[in-house]
Formats: sequence, structure tokens, C-alpha cells
Amino acid sequence: MSLMAESPADARRRTALRRMRLVALSLLLLAAVVFLATLRLDHGGVWGYVNTAAEAAMVGALADWFAVTALFRHPLGLPVPHTAIIPRRKNEIGRNLQEFVTENFLTVEIARERLAAADVTGRLGRWLGVARNRRRVLTEVVRVARAGLGRLTDDEVRSLVADVLVPRLVREPVSPIAGALLEGVVEESTHHGLVDLGLEQLHDWLRENPGTYADVLGSKAPWWTPPWLDDRVITWTYDQVLAWLREIRRDPRHPARLALDDLLRRLAHDLQHDADVMARAESLKERLLTHPQATETAVGLWRSFRTSLETAMDDEHSYFHTRGDELLEHLGARFEHDPEWKAVAEARLGEAVSFVVSTYGEELAEVISVTVERWDAREASERIELHVGRDLQFIRINGTVVGALAGLVIHAVAQLLG
Repeated sequence: MSLMAESPADARRRTALRRMRLVALSLLLLAAVVFLATLRLDHGGVWGYVNTAAEAAMVGALADWFAVTALFRHPLGLPVPHTAIIPRRKNEIGRNLQEFVTENFLTVEIARERLAAADVTGRLGRWLGVARNRRRVLTEVVRVARAGLGRLTDDEVRSLVADVLVPRLVREPVSPIAGALLEGVVEESTHHGLVDLGLEQLHDWLRENPGTYADVLGSKAPWWTPPWLDDRVITWTYDQVLAWLREIRRDPRHPARLALDDLLRRLAHDLQHDADVMARAESLKERLLTHPQATETAVGLWRSFRTSLETAMDDEHSYFHTRGDELLEHLGARFEHDPEWKAVAEARLGEAVSFVVSTYGEELAEVISVTVERWDAREASERIELHVGRDLQFIRINGTVVGALAGLVIHAVAQLLG
């Protein structure tokens, strides 16, 4: 597998590598020139030190050149044992690197430590506190949502509903779930708000439409009753209904409310335990879902939802953008200033990171060995040398300098012992 094409950064690395190679080679040539120039001079004095230092510098430079070159290729093209280490042992190096990363980086302890040091929630809170950043988030949300909505056609929604959702819902019993849900709603009095809303709307409608009420009751009156009697009866019942609705709205313990609660409680119990009620509920569900219009109704609802959402996304002053900005601002303020929210968010984020690391850490690190195995050996060696070769040239430079110093020390010791 060929690696990526050379980038501008790679070109700069290659230039720097060539420059450092030239420096190292120049030091070797300098040592060779000094060695040859002082070879026939009197070695009993200072020239002996210079000649020995130059000779040792050449040895050090050549030895380190061999060591650095042997990592990436055979020196001078000769198949010397234990050379061209990276091309020959590329796959093993990849596996060792994978193990090193897994054991030293992809651990739960290190992940949690780095996550805590990063202060993700605090930084996110401060970032969301800037209006410009919140607009960026909403822009990205709109872009992703629009792309998703554009790729989901009506035919795909129709197929999803008809071929997947409806058959699955028909097979799944819903009465026990509906019963348990209804039981929880009644026990927690969650439905009282909906009841209050319904009573309020019904009361307001009757108060604003007395004529409609009179027409409905008048059409049911016997033909033989006089009109004045019908009017009095209709007016009296109208006032009684309004008064009754007002009483129910004011009294949380009104008998009608208690009767409704008892009815819902018994319905919740029967949906979970009464075989006849459960069977009728499942039969009603199946008739509703298998009706030919059910799928088209679902598609129509989806189409209406999509149109409304796209219209709201197009208008920056719509409720979608306004409410979205408020939610992001509120979330950012909580993350930045609320210690409890911040602690909970960091704990949940830490749990998520720990789960990913402990569950998928080895699989994530395996990307290293798999990718290295797919590389071409020669090209991989060249690319690695391109990234680290400049620093490795300092080994050659240091070898030249250290060799010269070692030569001076050796020659001095020889002179002292001689």
C-alpha cells in the first residue's frame, strides 16, 4: 500500500534532513582532511594529539553512520546481518508499538487523569458562553439536519413504516407496556395537568359558543315540546354544565376527578392482567396499524414535520434558533458555574471514556499494527526516516565529536604510560 503523497511539510522535513546529512558528512570529511594533513608530521608533540583525535573522529563518524543507516537500509547496499531493521521487522515494530500504546496510553487511569486535567466541561461552558460559538453550533446542527432530511425520501419513510415498524409493532404486545405506563402516570398524577388543560379548553369553548351548544341540544329536543320550554331547558343545562366544569377545575378532589382516576387505574390494571381486555387492546392495535391509511398517515405526518423543521431552520429568528440558542447558553452557564452539574457531567463523561478505553482500547490500538502491515516496507522506511532522520543525524555529529575527544584521551594516556 502506497503512503500519502508528499505534503509541503514533508518537503520541509526532506530539506532539513539533507542539510543535517551534509553537516554530518562535512565533519567526517574535515576529520579525514585533518588526519591526512597531520599523518606525516611529528606525533611526539601536539600534532600527535590532532592526528589521533582526527582518526578517532573518523571512526566514530563512520560507526554512527553505519548504525543510523542500518535502521533504514543496507549500508552501501551490502546485505550485512542485522541491517535494514525497519523494512525487515516492520510488522513486528507495528505490533510492539500497538502493545506500547495499549499498555501505556489506552488505560482507564490515564484516560480519566487526562480528562480531569483537560477540564472539558468548564472549557465547553466558557466556549458556549460566547454568542458567536453558539451560532456556529446551530449552523452545524442545521447543516447536518438538512443533509439528513434531504437524503430521506418519502418512499424510504413509507418502506420503513410498512416493512419494518408496522410488522414489528404488530408482533410486539403493547397492552402490558401501555398498562404499566398508564399506572405510573396515574400514581404520579402526571395526567392532572392534561385534565386541567382539557377542562379549561372545554369551558372556554362552551362559554364562547353558546349558540352551537343550543343548536346541538335543540336538534335533540322532542318535536312536541314548545320552543320556550326548549330554550329554558337549554339555558339551564348550559349554565349547569359551565358551573360543573368550574367546580371540577377548582376542586382537585372533585368526585368527577376521583372517578376518572379510578377508571384509569382499573384500565391500567386490566391492560396488564385481564386477558380479555389485553386481547381487545391488541386487536384494536392491529386493526389500526394494518389499516391501509396508517402508512400514508405516517408519511404525511413525516412530511409535515420535515417541512415545518426546514422552514424553522431557514428563519434565524424562528423558535428553533431562538430556543436552541437559549438552551446552549443555559447549558454553558451550568457547565461553567454550577459545580453539581459540572461534577455530574464529568462523571458521566469519565464513565463513557472508561467504557470506550476498557472495551475498545485494544481494537483502537490495533489500527497501528494493521496500518503498518499494509505499508510497503521500503516506502514506510523512507517515510519514517523523513520524520526522525534529521534528529538521528545528530548521532553522527555527536559520534564525530565524541570520537575526537576519546582519541585525545587515549593518546594522552598512551603518552603518559609511554
